Amino acid sequence: MKKNPIPLLMLLVVCLVAYFVPVGVAQNTGGAINSGDTAWMIAASALVLFMTPGLSFFYGGMVRSGNVISTMLQSYVCMGIVSILWLVVGFSLAFGTSINGIIGHPGTFFMFKGVTGATEAALAPTIPFLLFALFQLKFAVITPALITGSFAERVNFKSYLLFISLFIVFIYAPLAHWTWHPEGILRKWGVLDFAGGTVVHMSAGFAALAGAFFFGRRRGTSADGHTPANIPYIILGTGMLWFGWFGFNAGSSLAANETAALAFGTTNTASAAAALAWVAYDMLLGRKPSAVGFCIGAVVGLVAVTPAAGLVSLGASVVIGAVSAVVSHVVVDLKAKTSIDDTLDVFPCHGVGGVMGMIFTAVFAKDVGLVFGQTETFVKHLIALVGVAGFSFFGSYLLYKIVDAISPLRVTAEEEAAGLDVSQHGESVETTAPTVGALATDPLLSNIQTAGSTSTAATTAAAAGSTTRTLSFL
Repeated sequence: MKKNPIPLLMLLVVCLVAYFVPVGVAQNTGGAINSGDTAWMIAASALVLFMTPGLSFFYGGMVRSGNVISTMLQSYVCMGIVSILWLVVGFSLAFGTSINGIIGHPGTFFMFKGVTGATEAALAPTIPFLLFALFQLKFAVITPALITGSFAERVNFKSYLLFISLFIVFIYAPLAHWTWHPEGILRKWGVLDFAGGTVVHMSAGFAALAGAFFFGRRRGTSADGHTPANIPYIILGTGMLWFGWFGFNAGSSLAANETAALAFGTTNTASAAAALAWVAYDMLLGRKPSAVGFCIGAVVGLVAVTPAAGLVSLGASVVIGAVSAVVSHVVVDLKAKTSIDDTLDVFPCHGVGGVMGMIFTAVFAKDVGLVFGQTETFVKHLIALVGVAGFSFFGSYLLYKIVDAISPLRVTAEEEAAGLDVSQHGESVETTAPTVGALATDPLLSNIQTAGSTSTAATTAAAAGSTTRTLSFL
């Protein structure tokens, strides 16, 4: 691999600039800081961040064994690169001074200038503005990570880093501004998105669909897909996602109040109903109820209730979860009959789940939904869905093309056959060391006890001057 000083130099520049940019003087423009709201939002922010490791296990268990580490790292690395990008310009683009309701001014909060521990009237009236910015960061972190499931097992890691950086700037930040900024075009128009149906799930889902078209099918796979590497990882990841999602949805109330409690309840109920509906639909089709099916259904329910969480009743959340799960299941089955290789079904689960959630929000939202005799919100949501879907799909496809022109996005046939763990990162869940001497001289490997070293095979290999070592993480 060629030496490349550019990433380190870029990080050093950010370090220098960040250090010398003044933060600003803390001055409340909202009310006084509410300690209860602040405590809850710190907890909620941590819960949302916890979802990204949960996603890494969820996705990591679903891919083939030679791609587990790579797939998990694609989620984890978002915690690093998006955090820095958010500090530099991402938060400004999403929540800075609005430019015609389209995008925030990039200099408003450059390097978090002016983002202090004081309250801010429009966005953080009872909590530190810094806490609001960090809470929103966690949403930005997980969104590009969600996309990775569509092109799993065939993406060049370095090119992927460039893609997620561009995605945050040109897709995620504008959508967040449109939907959540007080002057955003969708928010002012009356579109409701409590916690990210459009901003997070539709953007990721339609970017994933664009990715599936752009990358094409994996080599050596059939229409039936592949065998997951580790189902217990999927189960663990689901539990982490379900747990963290309480911060994702209930935290979007930005306060410790009755709306947070409602969102907490609807989140759990929708996920439960969706998990059971997925399994029940499998049984209707004559299939065995599976752990993977239950887990996928649970995540679809969480996705679907996200835009509606603090706006609908518990009863409505049951309908949202169950119906959305069945619809997503149908789309998964239909997709399997096509040549589209969305590796981990990101579009059927997040794209379709997000669409269903936005539709159901307009149906059940208190006072303005269809069930309350109102049609205006429903019509606006349908129009917004088309706009967001088109923007996310075509915008992301353009970004894939741009990145690919700079650095090839898809790995070579040889790298794909070897698995991305080895070809992209030089790591594997099964690692072979060439000699006993190598174990002794490598400071990392020398601390790892050779698995099965007392076995006859290992003894024979050692006598021959080589030892095979297996690190069994799966």
